[in-house]
Amino acid sequence: MFCWELKISKLKSLKSEPPKKVRIIGGNWRSRLLSVMDVPGLRPTTDRIRETLFNWLGQDLTGLRCLDLFAGTGALGFEAASRGASVVTLLEKDKKAHANLLKNLELLNSSPATGLVEILQGDSLGFLKRQPDHSANLIFIDPPFQDSDLLNHVVLEAARVCNDSMGGGIYVEFPANRSRGELESLLPSWHCGKYLEAGQVKACLFRSGRG
Repeated sequence: MFCWELKISKLKSLKSEPPKKVRIIGGNWRSRLLSVMDVPGLRPTTDRIRETLFNWLGQDLTGLRCLDLFAGTGALGFEAASRGASVVTLLEKDKKAHANLLKNLELLNSSPATGLVEILQGDSLGFLKRQPDHSANLIFIDPPFQDSDLLNHVVLEAARVCNDSMGGGIYVEFPANRSRGELESLLPSWHCGKYLEAGQVKACLFRSGRG
């Protein structure tokens, strides 16, 4: 199998002040803006990384069931909903960020997406452990970078929950001080077919070969 690698240069350091707005890139909500709350540790996925990710995934996600864990601004989940995903569930533990997700969805729903978008407050790992096997097609994992054990546990649960036979996969963002090999060792039945490096962020899109 071929593995495409991409390095994105000239992106701002994670220590830079986060943007106050991020935009949805494609689909029904294209060019709509999402407000970004000033929440410690909140690290919105940049427009450029999201554009690359959704080029990998394809522009049309019709029929896919998606989970956006550690949703933050909701940029990944709302982008999936904008592109036709049938169900998108966004999980966010922080009360302030969760409230902001609800406000963003209310504004977006002036032009509703075709699928169901639900926003839940709570622990992403606990939620994932309660999900049936193979019940989601696309899982976004972008946890707090300082908690490597949390990332490991979530990735392992995601491998059980995700069924990418219709497309999708497991998308993981992780800090630059972790190697790609570490993540791949957690998912021996999956392969990192798409990979990027952007400043202090690395990302893999894992696929099982069923898709």
